[in-house]
Amino acid sequence: MATEALPNFSAQTQWLEKLLQCKSLAEEDVKTLCLKAREVLQTETNVQHVSSPVTLVGDIHGQWYDLIELFAIGGALPNTNYVFLGDYVDRGYFSIETVSLIVALKVRYPDRIHILRGNHESRQITQVYGFYDQCLKHYGSPNVWKYFTDLFDFLPLTILVDEKVFCVHGGLSPSIDSLDHIRNLDRFHEVPHEGPICDLIWSDPDDRVGWGISPRGAGYTFGEDITARWNLSNGLTLTVRAHQLVMEGYNYTHNQQLLTLFSAPNYCYRCGNQAAIMEIDDEFKTLMQQFDAAPRSKSDQIRVTRNTPEYFL
Repeated sequence: MATEALPNFSAQTQWLEKLLQCKSLAEEDVKTLCLKAREVLQTETNVQHVSSPVTLVGDIHGQWYDLIELFAIGGALPNTNYVFLGDYVDRGYFSIETVSLIVALKVRYPDRIHILRGNHESRQITQVYGFYDQCLKHYGSPNVWKYFTDLFDFLPLTILVDEKVFCVHGGLSPSIDSLDHIRNLDRFHEVPHEGPICDLIWSDPDDRVGWGISPRGAGYTFGEDITARWNLSNGLTLTVRAHQLVMEGYNYTHNQQLLTLFSAPNYCYRCGNQAAIMEIDDEFKTLMQQFDAAPRSKSDQIRVTRNTPEYFL
C-alpha cells in the first residue's frame, strides 16, 4: 500500500465538526480517513475484548439524525464507551454521513468505540440497498464507496464484554462451537456466501429446536437449545445481536439468553418502531434505553427517488 499522510488531531477535529453537522467529507479526506481506520482495525481481533462500562448499539442504517439522538441519550464520546453491532449504511438517506461519522469517531477514540461488521457492510448488499447509489450521486464516482467497502473487510466479527456478553451482528453458526474457532477465522475479505463468517453476520434466532434453513438465503436459523449450548460452553451469560427489526427496540428470546437490539427508530421512515440501546455499567448491571425517531425540519424531508427490494425488514 502506498504511503499516505495520515490525519493529525486537528484534521480529525475538523472532520468531526463537519460530520456532526451532517456535512460530508471531501473525497480525498474520506480516502485518508479510511486508510487510518484500516490501520486501527487491522490490529483488532475477530473476538475483540471490551470492558464495561459500555453501551451496546444495534442497526443504524444511514439514519444520521437518529444517530445524533442516540448520542444525546447515551452520552457523547469519549465520555461513553460504545459497541456498534453493524449495519451503518443502506436504507436511510444519510449513509455517507453516518458511516463517515462512526469511522471518524473510531479513528479519534479507538479505545472508546468498537464497531463490528454487519451484513450491509459488504460490496454486494450496498450496491442494492442505497449506499453505492448515494456515493455515486454525491461524489460523481464510486471511489468513496470503494474506500469504505475495502475498509469493511477489516471490521471485527464479534466482541466479548467482560468475558460474559458475546456480541455479534447476526447470530450463531453450526460450524462454530467455541470462541477460539472465531479467533482462527480469516476475516480480511468480502463476506462469503456461506460458511462461518457468513453465518455470524446473517443468522437469526427462531422458535425451533436445532438449526434451520434461513429465509434470507444466507446463514441459518437457530433454536433456544443452540443458544443455551453456545452460552454454557463458552462461559457466557448473554448473547447480544442486531440484524432484525423489533418494534420496541429490543427483544429477549431463548429464555432470556439472547437479546436482539435494534437502534434505528421508525426504520425506513415508515415502520413506526422504537429504537433501543443497552447500557452495561461497571458493576455489570444493565439498563435498556428506548427512544423514538428524532424530529427533522421540512427541509430535511428527503423523498426516496429509487425503489429498492424489500428484502427482510
